[in-house]
Amino acid sequence: MNSGRSGADSRTRLAALFGHPVGHSLSPVFQNAAFRQAGLNAVYLAFDVGPERLPAALAAVRGLDLLGANLTIPHKERAGVCLDELSRLAERTGSVNTVVNRDGRLRGETTDGSGFLRALEETAGVNPAGRRVLLLGTGGAGRALAFALAEAGAELWLVNRTAGRAERLAGELARFHPAGRINVGAFETRAALLERAGIEVLVNATSVGLKPGDPPLFAAGELPGAGLTVCDLIYHRETDLLKAAAARGLKRVDGLGMLVHQGAISFELWTGRPAPLAAMFEALSPGRVKKT
Repeated sequence: MNSGRSGADSRTRLAALFGHPVGHSLSPVFQNAAFRQAGLNAVYLAFDVGPERLPAALAAVRGLDLLGANLTIPHKERAGVCLDELSRLAERTGSVNTVVNRDGRLRGETTDGSGFLRALEETAGVNPAGRRVLLLGTGGAGRALAFALAEAGAELWLVNRTAGRAERLAGELARFHPAGRINVGAFETRAALLERAGIEVLVNATSVGLKPGDPPLFAAGELPGAGLTVCDLIYHRETDLLKAAAARGLKRVDGLGMLVHQGAISFELWTGRPAPLAAMFEALSPGRVKKT
């Protein structure tokens, strides 16, 4: 296991990732690089925690005085009831991806949306204000992105396999952003929606593509030939969606930039120090990490 320093001692602080699964995660790679660069006596470890063990895992953050934790699938929408307080945005989105331990009080934050917006601007040069955005998936990460995109002034189309979840999210967004343009589309007609709604940014926030052999979200040729930026939150492999976008000559944004940027915000919340972004990205440079 990598550590933030050359070796741990009795004063080493711990930050953790809780998820199921976590074997593919790159968070320990760049977070430990950040601790080393910052000269902090801390380590970051990933723990495979099933849903039934999440309350105990979060209690351990308090009981063992961890710096905090990141949460990934399937915990982002389940963690709130186990925490002492939530940030305003985490409460609104119903999604928590960062837990901060302040003297035994656990505060839930969501950094997914901010991390995504930073990556979209940095990688593709896209500001979502006034753009028509199709968001596939309204789970924990999708909810956080939806609120961030609505706040940024995007015109949103929400699509989810379970239509009711997209409709509920649209209603919640409308309450907080009454002047926003929030629409709901059917998952089965997502390809037709690209052209019909004039979509400019396509975001996959589903788990489709996480595993090799997952059915493609779009058939060959269903993506337009120009004018679309394609984003996929999956980062540990090039998904079929991103391959299709490359074949059509479209701008692409994979999940790596969002991962690092949201992780950088988590680092700053835990430590009170600016995140060493260059070191975090360098740790994930080709040849230094293995992708499946």
